[in-house]
Amino acid sequence: MSRSESNDGKRASGRQGGTFRKKSYARGNAPIKKPGAVEKPGDPNLIRLNKYLANSGVCSRREADIYIAAGNVTVNGKPVTEMGYKVKLEDEVKFDGRVLNPIKKEYVLLNKPKDFTTSGRNEKGRRTAIGLISKATKAELKPVGKMGKDATGLLLFTNDGELTKRLNSPKNGLRKIFHVELDKPLRSADLKKIKEGLAVDDKVVKVHDVSFIENAPKTQVGIEIYSTRNNIVQRIFETLEYQVVKMDRVVYAGLTKKDLPRGHWRYLTEQEVANLRMIK
Repeated sequence: MSRSESNDGKRASGRQGGTFRKKSYARGNAPIKKPGAVEKPGDPNLIRLNKYLANSGVCSRREADIYIAAGNVTVNGKPVTEMGYKVKLEDEVKFDGRVLNPIKKEYVLLNKPKDFTTSGRNEKGRRTAIGLISKATKAELKPVGKMGKDATGLLLFTNDGELTKRLNSPKNGLRKIFHVELDKPLRSADLKKIKEGLAVDDKVVKVHDVSFIENAPKTQVGIEIYSTRNNIVQRIFETLEYQVVKMDRVVYAGLTKKDLPRGHWRYLTEQEVANLRMIK
């Protein structure tokens, strides 16, 4: 037998030669498709129910499957326990009787530089803090609380309206620490007055702590406060006839500036979001 005939024999036998082994679809090597079948793209108006719950901030997707199976979720008034169930954005989805919003909650922390306003629009060429986080998300975020144009430091942005309302509530008294620089050295007597509680607009403001910055001039002070009153730090010092030259918020509700340079932003971690949600 010639060499070419031998090769032809191997080609013909297929399995013996192994040169042209054909994969069998029936063995699961490839999907079996019906003649004329066309794969339809996913409907962009539909969203998996577990993702809907996760985007609403209720829980993670894995936890959502547990709640769905347990019957805690209703769609348009009817309980749904089917895994992989998809809903439309206009459907009414409730978790334990509470209507959910499927828009994904975003949380962005900015270390705001000086001369950036916290207003939503860029008016008369003013630079805005929201512009600094424009690449973070396509969602419409708003700052939690207010910060003056000249102030620097931590500023939280989110589209979580419920959390924003909670953080801004006067009864919560979030922990905030500021590094303040004054126009003149702070007298020890005035430092004592601030510690004991100073009346601002006929209402006493209690600070948790206030002290001089270590190894710095007496013009630099650290103040820890829980009040939610607007511009309360500046007003404390103005009451004692000092002008605030610089003010930097270095701690906000447990969040810090660690590894966050001025002008930069980062997303909150899941644990940080969970901690904020624990605030009642």
